[in-house]
Amino acid sequence: MTTTAPSTPAVQLLEVSPEYAGQRIDNFLLARLKGVPKTLIYRILRKGEVRVNKGRIKPEYKLQAGDIVRVPPVRVPERDEPVPLAQGLLQRLEASIVFEDKALIVINKPCGIAVHGGSGLTYGVIEAFRQLRPDCKELELVHRLDRDTSGLLMIAKKRSMLRHLHTALRGDGVDKRYMALVRGNWAASIKQVRASLGKSNLRSGERMVEVDEEEGKESVTVFKVLRRFGDFATLIEAKPITGRTHQIRVHTLHAGHCIAGDTKYGDDDFSKEIRDLGGKRLFLHAYMLTVPLPDGSELKLQAPVDDMWAKTVERLSAPL
Repeated sequence: MTTTAPSTPAVQLLEVSPEYAGQRIDNFLLARLKGVPKTLIYRILRKGEVRVNKGRIKPEYKLQAGDIVRVPPVRVPERDEPVPLAQGLLQRLEASIVFEDKALIVINKPCGIAVHGGSGLTYGVIEAFRQLRPDCKELELVHRLDRDTSGLLMIAKKRSMLRHLHTALRGDGVDKRYMALVRGNWAASIKQVRASLGKSNLRSGERMVEVDEEEGKESVTVFKVLRRFGDFATLIEAKPITGRTHQIRVHTLHAGHCIAGDTKYGDDDFSKEIRDLGGKRLFLHAYMLTVPLPDGSELKLQAPVDDMWAKTVERLSAPL
């Protein structure tokens, strides 16, 4: 039996075909250099080692059809040598699929699983599905959910579907609704929170989102009360009109009602009381999704909460 050493990486020259026109160079490289650490991709961009039509570009550069992209030598793992993921995780994600056709997968993402690798994680949902669906060469996340947020997550199997859904997300074609368990008695009069959001870094380097009416981006969330648990907690529906990072978590806090189990923006005492009831998770769940499909039809999906969530709410409802 003979083994061959990995071939020495060489410079790649990639011509941009029309269907990739308008895509950012960083996203283009992330999709093509699967397995290469994200940090390395951004480093070669920052250093000017990636050239487009022989010129330096920024990570936000948008490609045009016919562009020639020069990629410096980087070793890409062979397609048959992905980081093997635990069979239990793959089975759990396969079981989480609530819809699949030739162009789209929608899953009910479990709490605690990141949508992609990076920041110390070697894998996420997208890496797992590339192993589960090895024949789907164009598999990409349509949008994201925080690691500790559960619920409906879309994965495009075709580039055309990805572009269609991105266009729908930029407009008002996609209706996403979340459930959240928040501290206190949410006033029925709070039907909408409109508060601009900006990002800041703490000394620890952790990225936080906060209300910043001067320099933040306009952000709007519509709210509705689903169920009350006295003055202790309220189950609410949140419909984000804009799609900012941590938007629902910061808007509920801004309204005076943080989400149970939120280690970043929450209240430790409230979260501990919920934990004592068995709720050891972030109580934010993307439970409803309506999206337009390319053929003009509408896809409407709902995803149930997990057992931990359901049993915690059941205990909240029980008479003392």
